[in-house]
Parts: sequence; C-alpha cells; structure tokens
Amino acid sequence: MKILYVTSEVSPWAKAGGLADISAALPRHLHARGHEVLLVVPLYGRVQRAGLDLTPVPRGQNISVRIGPHELRFSLHTAPLEGSDQLVHFVHCSQLYNREGLYTQDDDEHLRFIALSYAALAACQRLGFSPDIAHVHDWQSAIIPLALRCRYAWDHKRFGRTKTVLTIHNLGHQGAIPAHKLQDTGLADSAHLFHQDQLDAGIVNLMLTGILYADAVTTVSPTYAREIQTPELGMGLDAFLRARASTVVGILNGIDPTEWSPETDKRIAHRYSRADLAGKERNKYALLTSLGLPYVEGVPVAGVVSRLTGQKGLELVLEVLPHFLARGQIQLTVLGSGASGLEEAFSALQRRFPRSVCFYRGFSNDLAHQIEAGADLFLMPSRYEPSGLNQMYSMNYGTIPIVRATGGLRDSVQHFDRQTGRGTGVVFDHFNAEGLRWAVRQALDIYSDGGARAQIRDNAMSQDFSWQRRVAIYETLYERLHRG
Repeated sequence: MKILYVTSEVSPWAKAGGLADISAALPRHLHARGHEVLLVVPLYGRVQRAGLDLTPVPRGQNISVRIGPHELRFSLHTAPLEGSDQLVHFVHCSQLYNREGLYTQDDDEHLRFIALSYAALAACQRLGFSPDIAHVHDWQSAIIPLALRCRYAWDHKRFGRTKTVLTIHNLGHQGAIPAHKLQDTGLADSAHLFHQDQLDAGIVNLMLTGILYADAVTTVSPTYAREIQTPELGMGLDAFLRARASTVVGILNGIDPTEWSPETDKRIAHRYSRADLAGKERNKYALLTSLGLPYVEGVPVAGVVSRLTGQKGLELVLEVLPHFLARGQIQLTVLGSGASGLEEAFSALQRRFPRSVCFYRGFSNDLAHQIEAGADLFLMPSRYEPSGLNQMYSMNYGTIPIVRATGGLRDSVQHFDRQTGRGTGVVFDHFNAEGLRWAVRQALDIYSDGGARAQIRDNAMSQDFSWQRRVAIYETLYERLHRG
C-alpha cells in the first residue's frame, strides 16, 4: 500500500519523546515489508544545525499553500532513516520551523503544524503520491482527516481512496485554539463541520477534530485505549471516544532491538547478554564512576530517564527515595529536564546526598543507554503512561522496572511472584507515596535475593518487544480500512 505518514517528530533528529522513536521505527518496518511510505516531518532549525546531509526534491521546491490569510512557501528535502533506505521528507519553511526548540509557546504554534499537514498533502500532489492510508499523529496533524473530506474532496484522482488513521500518543495535548483563529485551519468555509458546542464556547480543538473525522483511532497501548474512554484519563474527550469505541484500537509500541540491545550497544562500556550477565555489574561500576559516585558492592542503583513533568509521577520519587538514600540502601541516577520545580528538587536531592545521587539536567543519548545498562532498578511511577518505552528498554538490559499499573506500563510489565518465579518487574497500583514505597521495598528484597534477582532478569530479557510483531497489527488495520 501507499502510506502518507505525517508526524512532528522523527528520531534521531527531531525528538522530544517516544513519538520520535515510533515515527522512525514504524515507517522503516512498513517499508521493509514492501509498502511505499511518504514520511513527512518539519525541517527544524536543530536538524539544519546538526549538518544533516539533505537532498532537495526536484519536484518539491517552491510549494505554495494558502491557509486562511497566510500564504506560505515550502520546499522538500530528503535524508534516509538510519539503518534503512526509507526516506524522510523534511518540510523546509524557515519562518515556521527555524526556532530554538521543536515546540514553542508562540502565538502561531497551531499554525506551524496545520501548515505541516497541508504541506504533506501538497507534497502528495506534487510528487504524484496517491495514499491508500494517511496516518496522522496527535493534534499536530489531526486536521488532515477533515481537510481531506472538504478542502481536498475535489481531488478524487489523488485522495479519492484515502482512508485516515489518527494515533493518539498523549491525549493531554490537544491543540485547542481560540475560535477566532478558525481561519488558520484553512477550513473556515467548513465551520459547520467542527464541533459546534466547542465553537460556541470559543474553542477549536484539533485533537477532537481528528477523533471525529478519522476513519480509525489508535493509541499506543490496549490499556490506554480503555483509559482514555473514562472521565479520569479522557481529558474531557472521553465521551467522544466512547462514541467511537468500536474504532478505537490500542497497539502497544515496540522498540528497536538493533539500538537497544546490551549485546550490540556501542554506547555502553561492556556488552553482555541474557546468557552471560558478567558485563552488567561492570557497566554499573562504569556508570557510577563516570558520574562521580562511589561504587558500593551490594547496593542497587536506581535509574530515571524522563521528561520532568507532572505526568511522570516524579514527585513520588522525591518523597520516597530520601528514606532509602539516608540508610545507604540505594543510589540514584536521574537524566532529564522539564519543569523548573522538579529540576531544582532533584538538584537539591543531589546536594543532600552527594555520594548517592547524580542528577544530569538535559538529555544525553549515550547516558540514557549507560543508565539502562548500569542501573539495577528503573523507576517509572507515572500518573498515566500511554505506552512508555523505557520499561521495555530496561527489561532488554536486565534492569528491573518499577512501574505503576497504568497504560502501556500495565500492558508490558508483569509483577514478579517470588513463589512461582514468574514476572518481569515490580508493579504497584495506587498513585501515592505508600504505593511507591511498597514497590521499592519489593524491588530491594528481590535484588538482595540472588536467585530471585537472576530469575527476574532472565524473565525480563526473554521478552520480545520488537516492532516485527507490532507492524503486522498496523498492516491488518490498514488493509481492513482499505477494503472498506
């Protein structure tokens, strides 16, 4: 099939979260299975500054798109995905994308991604690409299903058979804009097709628009697909998702074992495998010494690699871990950035326990790999977690994940039962300090028991989280839609 894939992120060049990893892996695997994928992403300033070798697309130059009062010009440039001949089509428009970060708080933030959506559709027309499926992601490209129904309805040759799939990676971000900016959607003459109650309330919700008009809605784990249909995690859109329950599908994300494998990982000091774990402890020593922390035999290291946001539940770590740090029962390595309050709190924790805690503000892909390989435990006490990837990375590296039973964490981690020897991590139910405290104690008990520690590591490392299994589910969905 021909698949148009429109996303605001793609790894490794434009990454803020798991969306970037998925947007590299899924198109690459679809391409490998014989599908033709037109992968479209903004050419952000950071991509240009990284010196990526880009090739201009001859038929993709000087594309002009009018969006309401805005006349925007784009050009297309390509580069291959790492490890594949699948091309990424970067949309070059300096006035929209040449900024410090991928996402901004600027007044035209909505326009940046509405423009991406129209640039992708214009690219199809310029390049003679007639998609069987338009796969769009989060609010940033959620306008496409409606745009195809009205603004592009005339182009039967190009889009007459196109079916649309909206994947929700995080319902907490909805792209809600003031109703007076409706003209910036390019669909002001189709105002009657937007949700009228929200328009009357002064809002255009781009995520909701995608939910209403996409032929199928997917999200990134089966549990999250159920959770977003509840008032607790539906973020005000649960009723609309319940109305579409028969077309809401949860597909757990996969990971790339060629990048996240302790057997082949070039970013870690010592390679190891499920059959030979000798390198695991050596990586722990290398991690601690590189961060200026002492190696203490028998004391487990807990890792955190995360955006520092309220979603991730890291205030529980700050409340619970000092008890164990003060008693010398654990060491902690944290890699991340985000909310200034959380950044300062982890900095303060490091000052309080300078021989037990290291907080690295920012992001380092090398250090992320080294923490996965060198830590004994991995903390993910999320309020909600649509999919999560780090718990899967951790299991691949024999690092025990400590997770809350929500979203993809619930779907991918099985609580370890010491009597049966089954399970791959520690799972707790209640989002509170007592829940995490119980889970950390469970993990310390498992770690201190050599037999249990070996068993849970073996269980975890035997799991298959590769994209090979996931891509077939997307293919089945695409084919069902295409058959109509």
